[in-house]
Amino acid sequence: MRFVDTALGRSVMVMGAALAAAVTALVSGCAHRAPQAPAKPNASAPSAPNALPEAGLPSVQGAVRTWDEYRLRAAKRMVAANPDKSYTGTPPDPLLAIPVLDITVKADGSIDRIDVVRVPTQAKDTVELAKEAVRRAAPFGEVGRLPKPWKFRETFLYGDDRRFKPMILDQ
Repeated sequence: MRFVDTALGRSVMVMGAALAAAVTALVSGCAHRAPQAPAKPNASAPSAPNALPEAGLPSVQGAVRTWDEYRLRAAKRMVAANPDKSYTGTPPDPLLAIPVLDITVKADGSIDRIDVVRVPTQAKDTVELAKEAVRRAAPFGEVGRLPKPWKFRETFLYGDDRRFKPMILDQ
C-alpha cells in the first residue's frame, strides 16, 4: 500500500509541476505582447482606393485560397474599421434592416464598385451606412489568385441602434 501512495504522490507532483509550467508559459507569453490601440473610426470621407490600412485593422497580408476566406477577412476588417458602428455578439431579434451588397474589388483589393442587391423595406439609410463601412475597411487584400469575377456579397445585420454585423461572422 505504501508503494501505491508513493507512486500516486509522485504522479500528482509531476502533474502539478507540468500544470505550473504550462500556466507560467501562458502568462509569460501574454506578458510580452505589445498592447494594440483600438482602431479609430474615420468620420471624414471614405478612404481612397490606394490608401494604406489604418493601424489596428486585421492584416490583409497573406494569400487566401477561397472566396469564403476572403469574405471572412473582409468582414473582420469591416468590424475593426467601424468599432462604434458594429457589433460581434448575437444579432437582435427582430433585426431592424438587412441590406445586401455586392462588392467588386480590383486585383489589389481596393474597391472597384459597390452594388446594392437588397434594399430593406424599412431603415433604408442602412444601405448607405453599409457602403460607408465597406469603404472605411478597404482595401481587403489581393485577389489575383482567386477566380474572376473579383466580387463578393455581404449581408449586413442591423439592429435598432443602427450597428451592423456582417452575416458571415454569424455562421
